[in-house]
Amino acid sequence: MSGAHAGDGARVGVVVMAHGTPERIEDVESFYTEIRRGRPPSPDQLAELEGRYRAIGGTSPLNATTRAQAEGITAALERKRPGRYVVRHGARFAAPRIEQAVEELADAGVHRLIGIVLAPHSSYASVKEYERRLDDAAATARTRRHRSLPLTMVDHWYDTPGFTELVAKRVRAALDALPPKDEHTALVVFTAHSVPARLISAGDTYAEQLAESARAVADASGLTHWTVAWQSAGRTDEEWLGPDIREVIVEQASAGTTAVVVCPVGFVADHLEILYDLDVEACAVADKAGLSFVRTASFNDDAAFCEVVAEAVLAADTQ
Repeated sequence: MSGAHAGDGARVGVVVMAHGTPERIEDVESFYTEIRRGRPPSPDQLAELEGRYRAIGGTSPLNATTRAQAEGITAALERKRPGRYVVRHGARFAAPRIEQAVEELADAGVHRLIGIVLAPHSSYASVKEYERRLDDAAATARTRRHRSLPLTMVDHWYDTPGFTELVAKRVRAALDALPPKDEHTALVVFTAHSVPARLISAGDTYAEQLAESARAVADASGLTHWTVAWQSAGRTDEEWLGPDIREVIVEQASAGTTAVVVCPVGFVADHLEILYDLDVEACAVADKAGLSFVRTASFNDDAAFCEVVAEAVLAADTQ
């Protein structure tokens, strides 16, 4: 892939990417099968996942939120560089797909592409998979149109100016929401989606990025009592990064902590991993352990968040 870009008068295509979610309960089986690389889930696995979606109202808001985020990023880029960017969003496992977004941008006559995933930290299991899909789609678009279409991928953007401060603001708001007796003694736990441990052994810097990001937010928030945990590990036989957030909650209760504030710093929108894995499952663990539980608010389509993502795109446009 090339990081070179056309002159300032050229239009740049921006592909904003996210995971995607089934639109209806009836779509969960095909969605789950695709995630499993074509292997259908067992009846028990399917029933469990359908139950999780029903527990959060039947569907996840992720697809609608991604559309709203893309619109917010478009508006922010237009304010910063009028007329330069054409933005489309594409998902790995929902419509519109990444490939569709690239085709639309190529049809619009953009001279290069910038890809960005709505995930602040990069892992072989996440951003690198999006990059592969985007690279393949760009190669197809080049072949069909017999012209160059250079691609730049934003690897990570947790260190983009403004991101740490936005997270810290939400941490402070969550602490303020605790009962007064817990506000100054609560443990803040920063979480992200777990990945197979073998990836870290292979050189993936995902865990290092999360640790750096959490430390920056803790410093900006003035925290002295905080830690990092993982969540939403896959149901496979291999080892996944830990400790799991549920284990941390139980351990903290045994250690005398009275409250936990969970900050899912690795996520930027409400979806199943937030609304169920944290708001239902982790909250139930905390309740059983006798701990107060608060989660920081997700960014969703917050305008200030969209400005940060736009800044990451602008930085990529100078490469």
